[in-house]
Parts: sequence; structure tokens; C-alpha cells
Amino acid sequence: MKIKTHFGIYFFLMLLLTIACNDKEDPAPVLETGTVTDVEGNSYKTVKIGDQWWMAENLKVKTYRNGVIIPIITDSAGWVQSLSGAYCIYNNGNNQSNEPGILYNWNTVNNSSGLAPAGWHVPTDDEWKKLEQHLGMNAAESDKSGWRGSNEGDKLKIESPQGWTQYQTVWATNESGFTALAGSCRLPNAEFGQPGLFATGFWWTSSQTGTSEAWYRYLDYKNSNVFRSHDSKLYGFSVRCVKD
Repeated sequence: MKIKTHFGIYFFLMLLLTIACNDKEDPAPVLETGTVTDVEGNSYKTVKIGDQWWMAENLKVKTYRNGVIIPIITDSAGWVQSLSGAYCIYNNGNNQSNEPGILYNWNTVNNSSGLAPAGWHVPTDDEWKKLEQHLGMNAAESDKSGWRGSNEGDKLKIESPQGWTQYQTVWATNESGFTALAGSCRLPNAEFGQPGLFATGFWWTSSQTGTSEAWYRYLDYKNSNVFRSHDSKLYGFSVRCVKD
């Protein structure tokens, strides 16, 4: 009788242990990370997502790879009329802290002098699609314009509640390690995007469509998915780079 009782207790304890182990959440995958340095000596965190290596920070270099200085344009007329590469800081840096990188027009991205660090480049539209598909977006969906996918945007954004205005059930996980920040944008008419920092983030691709527009990606604090479209090269957007 005692043997049966002891066996019963042992079996019950093992059952509880099995249930407890099964209830544990799977550990988060360990991300492979590194760093890359630009021509000015700025160091950026990098992360491997699928078989691509991405910067985990927005580019902030103010010099092309060959040493030529990129012009900064603060006045509205200069931005609207610029036909070559230029950059700016959101709201010209007024009353802002911890700027999430700087904003470049597309001609900076396309400049033959090279914007990305050596061994890296500004990603194409297809390389962005590859990233999105790795995070769960199907291929047909990734080819569409507008809002696509489901929660891929939340997998790209820095983990909530950091960096982005909180909105209802939208909750960023940064599962990818991409650590997207809401750097907003500058419009072709030189006004700065509203509602501004902590609400929206835009990133150029190196892929153009026609002579005056190029593809980009957009994340928003109210949405968990990813917006894809093309628009004027006069926009000022953030830039991430991917390894060659």
C-alpha cells in the first residue's frame, strides 16, 4: 500500500513538473549582432536578419565615402530647389533631443560618391521585401503597395514603450533586432512631417521608379504592418544600410 502511495505521489509530482515546463514560454532567439563604422568614425550597431546583415541604427553620416561633404539645407527654398544630394535634421534640430539619425533626399542615396560605409549599401526595394518576407509577410503581399502584412512593422520597431507614441493595442516587439525609430520626414515643400518624431518613420530604398520618384518604407505608431510606396525624390527620409 505504501509503495502504491509513494508511486502515486511521485507520478503526481512528475506530472506537475511536466505541465510547468510546457507552460514556459520559448526563449527569445539570440540575435547575431556586430558593428560597422562610417567614413567619419561613427559606429553603428548591426544585426543579422535571415541571411542579411542590416544596420540597427539610422545613418547619420554627413560626408560621402570619398570624403566629399554632403550639404546641409535648413531653409525651405534651398530644399525645394536642390537638384543634388542634401541632408537635414528634423525641425532643423530645434528643441529636439536624441535625434534618430538625419534625413536625406534621394539624390544623396544615389550619389556615385557613396553614402553607405565601405562594404555596405542602401538597400533596394527587393532587399526590403526579403526582410519583410523573413519576418512573415508572404511574397504576393510584399509586392503590393500601401499597408501590407500583419505585425511585421512591430517586429521592426524598437521594443515598446520606447521610441514610439503608444496607441491602443499596437505594441512593438523588435523581434528582428532592427530597432526602427520614428524619425519622421521632410516634405518636398520643405515642411517637416507631422505629428513628427515618435509617430512616423520613413526609409529610402535605392530603387527608383521613373525620373522623379523612388520606393520607400513607412512605419506608423498606429499600425503594426509596413507601408510600401514611391514618391518624390525631394522627400527627406531616414536611411538604413545592408551589407554587400
